[in-house]
Amino acid sequence: MREGAQLTQAEAGLRYEVFHTDCPARDVVDHVTSRWGIWVLISLRSNDLRFHELRDSIQGISEKMLAQTLRALVQDGLVWREVEPTSPPQVTYGLSEFGQDVSEPLTDLFNRITQRLPSRGPG
Repeated sequence: MREGAQLTQAEAGLRYEVFHTDCPARDVVDHVTSRWGIWVLISLRSNDLRFHELRDSIQGISEKMLAQTLRALVQDGLVWREVEPTSPPQVTYGLSEFGQDVSEPLTDLFNRITQRLPSRGPG
């Protein structure tokens, strides 16, 4: 069972006032550009991952912050969540079509930054 908001065509055609504090698009931008949101989206670009795999792929993120970040990204419709009814439940996360669209320029930005940094080992 997958969870996540999906935009309808009517909603997608709306013009948002992104500089207003009550704009729903502003919340999505805040979640995407949060300290951990960008890394979750980039990590999920190549593979769907289980919670622990995602946690292990992003050094420095706590389980609590990963859970909060994933909850927000699922609610925004950028990430889907699938629960397998096993014991214990296995939860897998992946990017929705919307998440793929949003993460593409983020990955490009990351690549541009790392290409311009002076060489200095891993990281």
